[in-house]
Amino acid sequence: MEEKKFDKNSIIGIILIVVIFSWMMINSQKDAAKEQVEKAKQEKIDKANKLKEAATKQVTATIVDSTANDTVKIQKLQGALGSFAYSATLPSAKEGFTTIENDVVKLTIANKGGYISEAILKKFEKFKKGSGQLVELIKDNNANLNITLQTTDNRVLNTKDLFFEPTLTKSGENQILSMKLKAGANEYLEYKYVLKPNDYMIDFDLRSQGLSKVLNTSKSADLEWDLKTYRNERSVTYENQNAEIYFEHEDGKIDYVGQGKDKEETPSKTTFVAYKQHFFSSILMTSTPFETTKIHSATLVNDVKVDTVFTKQFKSTLPLAFKNGELDYKMNWYYGPTDYKTLKAYEGKNLDKIIPLGWGIFGWVNRFIFVPLFGFLGGFMSYGLAIILFTIIIKLAMSPITFKSFLSQAKMKVLRPEIGELGTKFAKDPVKKQQETMKLYNKAGVNPMAGCIPALIQMPFLMASFRFFPSAFELRQQPFLWADDLSSFDQIVKLPFTIPLYGDHISLFPILAAIAIFFYMKMTSGDQAMAQPQQEGMPDMTKIMKMMIYVSPIMMLIFFNSYGSGLSLYNFMSNLITIGIMLVIKRYFIDSDKIHAQIQENKTKPVKESKLQKKLREVMEQAEEQKKLGKK
Repeated sequence: MEEKKFDKNSIIGIILIVVIFSWMMINSQKDAAKEQVEKAKQEKIDKANKLKEAATKQVTATIVDSTANDTVKIQKLQGALGSFAYSATLPSAKEGFTTIENDVVKLTIANKGGYISEAILKKFEKFKKGSGQLVELIKDNNANLNITLQTTDNRVLNTKDLFFEPTLTKSGENQILSMKLKAGANEYLEYKYVLKPNDYMIDFDLRSQGLSKVLNTSKSADLEWDLKTYRNERSVTYENQNAEIYFEHEDGKIDYVGQGKDKEETPSKTTFVAYKQHFFSSILMTSTPFETTKIHSATLVNDVKVDTVFTKQFKSTLPLAFKNGELDYKMNWYYGPTDYKTLKAYEGKNLDKIIPLGWGIFGWVNRFIFVPLFGFLGGFMSYGLAIILFTIIIKLAMSPITFKSFLSQAKMKVLRPEIGELGTKFAKDPVKKQQETMKLYNKAGVNPMAGCIPALIQMPFLMASFRFFPSAFELRQQPFLWADDLSSFDQIVKLPFTIPLYGDHISLFPILAAIAIFFYMKMTSGDQAMAQPQQEGMPDMTKIMKMMIYVSPIMMLIFFNSYGSGLSLYNFMSNLITIGIMLVIKRYFIDSDKIHAQIQENKTKPVKESKLQKKLREVMEQAEEQKKLGKK
């Protein structure tokens, strides 16, 4: 058996490995020894510092002799904060809080940052009535207020990281909290909060004194306000749909940041920014408009089964301009309900405009009819009964218009055979057919547009209701029959699965509304199709109306299943009452034989054209003349 031999390369490799390993061990021991020495030195320094701190525990608010403090600590603070190191040496430089409250709101202000760290609404509960959980707009660091300060010695400081000195006083029944970020005995940045009794509005003065030499006043200081909105309602989807940012800019214009993942607006001359959370809002107002601002909104609800705590992330950057080297802004905070009457009471601030009651005529209907009428009825009865009575009043007020619409349809239905004859007679001459049809309408005293005009008049009321009920704060947590909250869906069955577009529950009021609209359209579609003869080149209205009989109820079921039950109740009652009015009109007020006799009598009378009819006749005659010239 041959004996194994080590070659030269193997020996060299082993030697190198041993040398490298030895070197690493020696250095490791040196590092460990060094660390022990450094640790011993640091422990000695820390012990000395603790002895110094124990000897200088009591530091007054007006520090004159800096030698009374920990010299090393002061030097470090001055190196990091410059003049604002003064605030860090005061007794208030710790994680402390001051609370101010009245009958409706409780606010907690933090020493660090000087901003509101907790805002609780004492009159309202989250999710459902009786939950025992008060609505908390701010808690657990979901909000932040910060001013970026640029100093003359090229530092950039954030007020959210600095300590303010609180001073709480009273003036009559008003509570006044002054939070000062000090750069000296008489140099400071101040947040002053004034809370009045039984009021959601807080006066907020932001000003500086003696900082013209400390701060770089050639550039604006950016006020940053962030809020991550907590869910407060039963349906996270419905609340998220109605949560958005509104702002006032350019002398009274109200606008909003759209819904979506990341939406941003940059308005100028902004006077308020409102973080609206469906039924509650956090609003910052200023008497001195902010120049070009940046307002950002992002939805946090991507999966309704998982994202159930927060709904939106709101952010605003608002530039603060220096005047004579100082900041001086008179502002207000509002933490309270998004209630029309409550916001309207703050005159001259336009806060009620953040409630989306609709634009143009739809907004007028809501503001001058729906809001006062519904508010009046709600003062005497439950809000469920108020919706029913409200619907009856609106429908009775519209009944004359409904009558005219049905009467026009009845007249057109009587004339349909004659119109059909004209269509056959002038099948190859559409212009002549139109002329003869208009002559027939004139002789019979029938206005073909009479059936459309009443429907157009009722349209603003229909559209206004779709804006009014989702925004009606009065309906929040108000029960009626099986619905425990008229501002949310009235679930009667919880499904073990989710149906696309429909949801994971069954609401009853949308089902009743769908049934009512089915029978209403079933009763009216035939008359409407019969009243309007088929026009050449136009779609067959009979087929369209038959299709809508089934499409409309399905759409009602899909879209209303997760909507507020108050809106579904209104639509159910609206269609039910309309069916009743229609049956009464048809039975007691519309007689086809009498209408036919009246039309025949009208044909024998001299025809007096209206200006519109005359204009239409002239247009048709001109068209006929052009046609003849074209043939020649």
